[in-house]
Amino acid sequence: MSRLSAPILRVLLYEGPGSSPLSGEFRGALLHTLLERGFPVSCVRSAGPIDAAARSVLLVIGDFVNNPPAATSQVRFQRLEGPDPAHAAERADQLRNELGLERPGTWKPWFPVIDFARCTNCMQCLSFCLFDVYGVSATGGIEVRNQDNCKTECPACSRVCPEVAIMFPKYRHGPINGDDVNSDDLRREAMKVDISALLGGDIYALLRDRSAKAKSRFSKERDDERALKERQNCLVKAGQAMGVPAEVMASLPSPEEIRVRAEMAQARAREALELQATRRTGENAS
Repeated sequence: MSRLSAPILRVLLYEGPGSSPLSGEFRGALLHTLLERGFPVSCVRSAGPIDAAARSVLLVIGDFVNNPPAATSQVRFQRLEGPDPAHAAERADQLRNELGLERPGTWKPWFPVIDFARCTNCMQCLSFCLFDVYGVSATGGIEVRNQDNCKTECPACSRVCPEVAIMFPKYRHGPINGDDVNSDDLRREAMKVDISALLGGDIYALLRDRSAKAKSRFSKERDDERALKERQNCLVKAGQAMGVPAEVMASLPSPEEIRVRAEMAQARAREALELQATRRTGENAS
C-alpha cells in the first residue's frame, strides 16, 4: 500500500446539538494547531449523520454537554478539556499513533476549509476557482479536492461564498480565518461577494478584456522595461478589484485557458446541482 492510499485520521470539529459552541478565537487556534500537525479538518455546527470517508478513521472533537456517543471502528469521539488547543491536538496525535495511521505531512501554508454547517452546496466556489481546487463528491457535495493547487494569500473563493462558509485559518482577518461570523462581517463580505455589481457580471470577461487591452499596448511598446511595468500595473489593478495578490494574478493562465477552465468549472457545478436536485426528487418520492 502506498502512502497516498494508506488510512489516515481525519478530524471533525463538532459544534452541533449536544455540544457547547466554541469562541471564535479558540476555534481558530484549534484549527491552526490541528492543520499544522497534518490533520485534514472539517467543521460542522448542525445535526446530521457522521460517517468516516473511505480509507480513514474520523475523530469527532467537541465540547460535549453529556458523554459523547460510543466509538465505532471508524468513528471516535473526543471531549475538549481546558482552554489549550494544543491538548486536543496532542490527544489526536496519540490516537493516530495508537491506530498506526499514516501521517500525511505538515500543513500546507494555504488552503481552504469548508464549514459545512454554513455551506449550502451552491457550487459558487467550484464555478469561480480557476485552479481546480474544488471538486464534487460521489454524493454531489462540494469538497476541497486539490488543495496543493491553492494560491497562497488568495482568499477569493471565500469572498464569493454567499454564506461565508470557506475559511483560511492563516488569513489575517475574520471571519475568513474561522472567527465568528456576525452581521457586520456578512455585510462587508456581501459587498465582495456581489460579483455582478463589482465586475459587471463576469469576472473572467474582466480578465480577458484587461489581457487583450494590455496585449495591444504591449505590441506597440518597444521599451521592454516600460512594457513590463505596464503589465504589472494591469495585474495590480485587477488584483485590487478582487482582493487577490499580484503574484496570483501573474500566475493566471492565458485568456483562452481562462475561458476553457471557467466553462469546465461551471459545467461541473451545473452537473453537481442537477445531481442534488435528482436526489432530492427521489427522496421526496420515497
